[in-house]
Amino acid sequence: MSATGIRIRPATATDLDSINLVIEAAVMTWVLPERVKRLSLQVYRYTREDFVHLNMVVAENPRQQILGAAAWEEADAIDAPEGYRALLLHGLYVEPSHHRQGIGRRLFNAAEAAVSEHGYDGMVVKAQQGATAFFESMGMCSLPVADPLRHYAYRYWKPSRQPGPRVAT
Repeated sequence: MSATGIRIRPATATDLDSINLVIEAAVMTWVLPERVKRLSLQVYRYTREDFVHLNMVVAENPRQQILGAAAWEEADAIDAPEGYRALLLHGLYVEPSHHRQGIGRRLFNAAEAAVSEHGYDGMVVKAQQGATAFFESMGMCSLPVADPLRHYAYRYWKPSRQPGPRVAT
């Protein structure tokens, strides 16, 4: 099956249970000790409060089953390359049984559209190690880890298709 028939739409609070089930299924596939996955799940789940701070979309099939979700917000200046204003892709999750069907790409494209729509210079993501190949395939470039205590080991950047003015560094 491919992403044909998959609709990307804004998420609503009534989608939270389904979104969190997708997140749980995705996190449980990560290459981490089982205990670490179980303990960290609460950090990755979204709540109604997240709708105040994040923009969220879901991917649903024709039966209105949620198969994926993505969330983003404006990045703190410290998370973006110096001198750039960026969108932070907070999370992108796809139900594991639907991996490699184009759903992640469609969700990523929705975030990229938000980059252009809001005039960001680009998009930054703090990725799990297992997701690096996906983000690289989407044209993202690895950022150096300037401060190991502050930055994720796998941070990626993709400039906007419409570059804005760069602030001198």
